[in-house]
Amino acid sequence: MATKSKVPIDSDRDAQFDVAFERLTQLVDLQHADRLHPVRSNAVYISSVVLWMLVYQRMSPDATLEAAVKKLIDSRPDFLPDNKRVSAGTLSSNTSTYSQARSRMPLSVAEWFAGQVSSSLIDATQPTFGQRRVFLFDGTTITLAPEEELQQAFPPASNQYGEGVWPVALLVVAHELASGAALLPEIGAMYGPDAVSETTLVHRHLAQLPTDSVFMADAGFGTFMVARAAVEAGHAFFFRMTKQRFGALTKQAELIESGDGFRTWSHTWCPTPKVRKAHPELPPDASLDVRLHEVVINANLTLLLVTDLPDPAAALSELYARRVDVEVDIRNLKVVLDAENIRAKSVDTFHKELLGSVVSYNLVSQFRRQAAELVSEPPRRMSFKRVWTTYRQFLLPKMYTDAASWREQYGVALSYAMLDKLPNRPGRSFDREAYPRRPKSNQFKKRKPKRKRKPKRKPKPE
Repeated sequence: MATKSKVPIDSDRDAQFDVAFERLTQLVDLQHADRLHPVRSNAVYISSVVLWMLVYQRMSPDATLEAAVKKLIDSRPDFLPDNKRVSAGTLSSNTSTYSQARSRMPLSVAEWFAGQVSSSLIDATQPTFGQRRVFLFDGTTITLAPEEELQQAFPPASNQYGEGVWPVALLVVAHELASGAALLPEIGAMYGPDAVSETTLVHRHLAQLPTDSVFMADAGFGTFMVARAAVEAGHAFFFRMTKQRFGALTKQAELIESGDGFRTWSHTWCPTPKVRKAHPELPPDASLDVRLHEVVINANLTLLLVTDLPDPAAALSELYARRVDVEVDIRNLKVVLDAENIRAKSVDTFHKELLGSVVSYNLVSQFRRQAAELVSEPPRRMSFKRVWTTYRQFLLPKMYTDAASWREQYGVALSYAMLDKLPNRPGRSFDREAYPRRPKSNQFKKRKPKRKRKPKRKPKPE
C-alpha cells in the first residue's frame, strides 16, 4: 500500500509559493471581476462568487446548481461579501438567485477570468523551443442539450434518416507546449448555413498567441492560407502535410540536404489557381519561403512536414512527436472534466460553462506540473484524473487569504499528488482495434413538434 510522501522543505520553493499565491489571488480572488461587473451593494452573488461557483461545478461535473449553492453555504469562501444573510447563516439554498446572477454576468467577465489564468500559467514557464513558445492546435466537437436556442446556433447533424436533435459545436483548441495551458477555444457551428471550418476558427485563434510563437498542427491545417495567416499574425508555422500536397510541392522544390532517413527541400510556396479563385483578395506576389522535410520514423510512418523555421529535420521531427499531447489534453478537457456533457440551455451559459472547464483544466495542469517536479518526473507521467481528484478535494473547497495558509494546504495536497503517477508497464503493447459503431438510425429521427393547445372557448353570453 502506498504511503503519503512528504514535500521536502525548501526555502526557495516557499518563496516561489508566496509569489504564486500573489498571482493566484489576482486570478481567484477576482476583485477585478467585481469591478468589471458591479452589482447592488447587498448582493451575495457578485461576479467573483459566480465565477468561483462556475469553476466548482466544472471541477465536479456532477454538481448541480443546488449542490453548488449548498457548497457555497457550507464553505463560505473568504471573498463572500459582507452580508447579513451570510454572517447570520440564513442564506437560502434556493438556486434561482444564483441562476439569475450567472445569466446577468457578462460573458466578457468569464473570458477575462479564463484569459488571465491561461496567460499567467504560460508566463510562469520557460519556452520549449529556444526562446519561442510552441502552441499545438487541434479541433474537436461537442454535443449540447437539445434546446431550440442551441439548435439554431449549432444545428444538429443530418443524414438519410433525417435531422438529429443534438446541437453540434465545433471547437479549435490551442495548448501551450511547456505549461500545457489551454487558450480560450474558438467556437463555431459544425453544420447548417453558418457552418465554419477548423481553418476559419484558426484565423481567429491566432490573435491569442504571444508574439513570435510557433504554430504547430496536423495535416488538416497544412494549407497555404493557414500558413500565410500565421505569418501575417507574426508567428512561425510548422505543419504536417498530406502526401498529395507534399508531393506537389517537392516536384518544384530544390533538394538541399539528405541523410540517413531524411530529406530536406527549399521552396517558395505559392497559392494554386484553385486557392486564388477561392481567395481573390490575395495579392499577385503572395508567397512563402518554406522548407519541406521528409523524415522516416519507421517502416510504417514517414513524416511530411512544411515550415518556415530554419531548424534541421531531426530537431523538428522530435518537436512534432509532441503533437499527440494535444489529443490527450483535449481528452482530459472533454472526458475527465466532462466538458463534452455541458447541458446548458442557452448559448450564453454554454460559453460560460465551457470557459469554466478551461479554467479548471488549466489549474489542474499547473498543479500536476508542480507535483511532477517534486518527484523528478515529466508532467505527463502523472495521472491527470488522479491529480484532478486530489486538487478538487484539497484545494477547491476553500480560497485562502494569506500565503502561509495557502502554502500549508498546498503542501498537503502536493504530498498526495506526488503519488498520482501512471503505472509503469514496460513491454506491454496492444494492437489498435476498431469496434463497430452502434446503428445511427434511431439518432436521427426528427423530433415531433409539440402540439399547440387550443385556446379555451369563451362561453357565449346568454
